[in-house]
This record gives sequence, structure tokens and C-alpha cells, in this order.
Amino acid sequence: MVLVLGLVLTSCAGSDASAVAAPVIWSEAPVGEPLVVWSEAPAPTASEHVPEPEVAARPAPTVPSNSAAASSKAASAPSSTENASKAKAGTTLHQLAGIPIKGRAPKTGYERSLFGSGWKDPDRNGCDARNDTLRRDLTGIAAKPGTNGCVVTSGVLSDPFTGKRIDFVRGQGTSTKVQIDHVVALSDAWQKGAQKMTEEQRVKFVNDPLNLLAVDGPSNASKGDSDASSWLPSNKSFRCSYVARQTAVKAKHGLWMTKAEHAGIKRIITSQCPQQQVPEG
Repeated sequence: MVLVLGLVLTSCAGSDASAVAAPVIWSEAPVGEPLVVWSEAPAPTASEHVPEPEVAARPAPTVPSNSAAASSKAASAPSSTENASKAKAGTTLHQLAGIPIKGRAPKTGYERSLFGSGWKDPDRNGCDARNDTLRRDLTGIAAKPGTNGCVVTSGVLSDPFTGKRIDFVRGQGTSTKVQIDHVVALSDAWQKGAQKMTEEQRVKFVNDPLNLLAVDGPSNASKGDSDASSWLPSNKSFRCSYVARQTAVKAKHGLWMTKAEHAGIKRIITSQCPQQQVPEG
């Protein structure tokens, strides 16, 4: 007697679930399977002698468990430390690998006054941090008489955010054309470690020349407190320098990054400027 069983199976095919911000559409379609034929021979009678074939025993194939496979995969994946060792010392990629990755803390309790009141003179040269930044970043500057060259009254900015020329003139209604940007915004810093800083540490952070840039006012306003995952300068040629400075500021002041922020910076550096050097400061 021969018994034939036909098995028809269906499979469920899904779209790539790893795609970002795309709707997940599941479709189900029948998939033809080959017929499975089971053969059953009649049992031998008592008078018949059917020798049993000698079949060498085969060891069962070893199938790694999910945990073993996961361990193997984890072992093959490079760690942050390994990534750092592969990147050349002194590069932003090397420094980036050492930045902790954590979730964004609540903004609860944030106030601008927690970072000090007004501009300070961190290098004690007699000029505050705002005017030091203007003198560093502008060309053709003029200074107010009697201020030892500190108070900048005019100058020309080659704006790093837009790539445009901006003529700066100090005064009501004109000073805002050029603003001093905190490369790592204060609110962003607050949500990524600055809550645990002392007041003195926050004052140093807000007046740190490494964290200050003279930039186009409207661009600075559009940036707000965004990090590199949600805002980048429209001037693409400046993006490598920009994210390198953000990385350097966070490394210097012990701040962390979110996963999206870290990935965004790494993508820019690896695709455009893998040998980008850590900025001085």
C-alpha cells in the first residue's frame, strides 16, 4: 500500500522591518511546496527473511542555539573601544568613539541663569568672551576707543553657517545680524550631563572659546537647541568642522550624545572627512 500525502504550505512575507519611517506592509501569498510522498511496504511474512540493511549511524548535525549564535555575532561585532583603536589618534572619529551614548534627560529645571549671568573673561585678558569671539572670527575690525581694543564696533564675518559675507555694525537693530552661537546649545547640554555640573563648571562651559562661534543671526535662531541629528549648517563645506567642534566640546566637558546624534556625526565624518582633526581648545 502506498499513501500519498500532498502538503501545501503558505508563507508570510513581510517588508523590511528595519526601514526607517516607512509603513510596514505585510502581504500573504501561497507558496507552492513539492508533494511529500510517503512509501509504506507490506510487512514480510513469517516465511520470508528480509535482511536488514546495515546503515552507518550518522551524527546529528550540530545546530547552534539562538544564544550561541547571538554570542558569536556579538563577538564578531566591533566594540566602541575597538572602533576607537582603529581610528587614528587625534581624529574626530577617534574622539567620537569615546563619547558615551545615552538617552536624552528631561529638560525639567533648565534655566539660562544656571549657566551664569552675562559674559565672563575666561582667559583674563580684560575682554569678555563675546568680544573675544568677535575679534577672533571677524576681519577688518574696529574697536571702541578707551576699551583697550576689546569692544568690537564693526567688522566683516565670513559666516560659517551660510558661507555668506555679513557686515557687522554694533548697535541697536544691527548687532543681531551677527550672533555668538554656543556650538553645543545650553539646553542640549543640560539634557546630556550639565545637570550634574557645578555652577562653576557651567559658567566655564558657557564661556569656553571652543564652544563659541560668530555666526549669522537668523541661522543661529533656526538652530535653537538642536543637536547634529536634527540641525546642520546649510553650508555643507562647514559641516565636518561643525560636528568635529561639537564632539570636542562634549568630550572636554564630559557630556554624552544620543544614539541618533552620535550616528549622525559618525556618518558625516566617515563619508566626508575621515581624517578630520580634533579642533584645538
